Amino acid sequence: MRLLVVEDDKDLNRQLVQALGQAGYAVDRAFDGEEGQFLGENEPYDAVVLDIGLPKIDGVAVLEAWRKAGRDMPVLILTARDGWSEKVRGFDAGADDYVTKPFHLEEVLARLRALTRRATGHASAELVCGPVRLDTKAGRVHVNGAAVKLTSHEYRLLAYLMHHTGRVVSRTEIVEHLYDQDFDRDSNTVEVFVGRLRKKLGAEIIQTVRGLGYLVAPPEEQAGAARPSPR
Repeated sequence: MRLLVVEDDKDLNRQLVQALGQAGYAVDRAFDGEEGQFLGENEPYDAVVLDIGLPKIDGVAVLEAWRKAGRDMPVLILTARDGWSEKVRGFDAGADDYVTKPFHLEEVLARLRALTRRATGHASAELVCGPVRLDTKAGRVHVNGAAVKLTSHEYRLLAYLMHHTGRVVSRTEIVEHLYDQDFDRDSNTVEVFVGRLRKKLGAEIIQTVRGLGYLVAPPEEQAGAARPSPR
């Protein structure tokens, strides 16, 4: 999944980006409200970490602008320890959760996992599709109870598809949400990794819907889920 970190403290920004990258996210960064607002309005992020006290445009104003523009990605705000009024302003502006500074990076990671799960309709940390179980907390995958070893790219692709179980996900959407802006969008990387996943999982849960993209669903549900909705 692709995240945006908007934080003017360069060291903290670097620490967040590094931790999120190691956790398997594709991460963009911004150091002021103006740049952050632009990126949030023009790129398809799955979640945003947003500091309230930003130069140029403050975080609350940035968040209000996103919501007015119809941007509904989950937003985790960062506030000062005694900034209860900032938390209230943030929630009123459309924030989904918050952490206070200083914080543990593990808490940020846990809250982001929860936000992205809820945004896609999942309440549990474990995603299940047929015989495949993906533990978003531990970053592990099992098929029929047996562990399956995936590369970081394979895991990220499977996790994104399983977050959107039952919905056809286009190749363009996958590229936009799993890779940074420098990714070669004309490459066949996505197709290669889908092929590898199919071999490693040994379970027919990933279906190619010709001309549309990929569908993750239990085999018995795929035909019905892939059909267009009646008008």
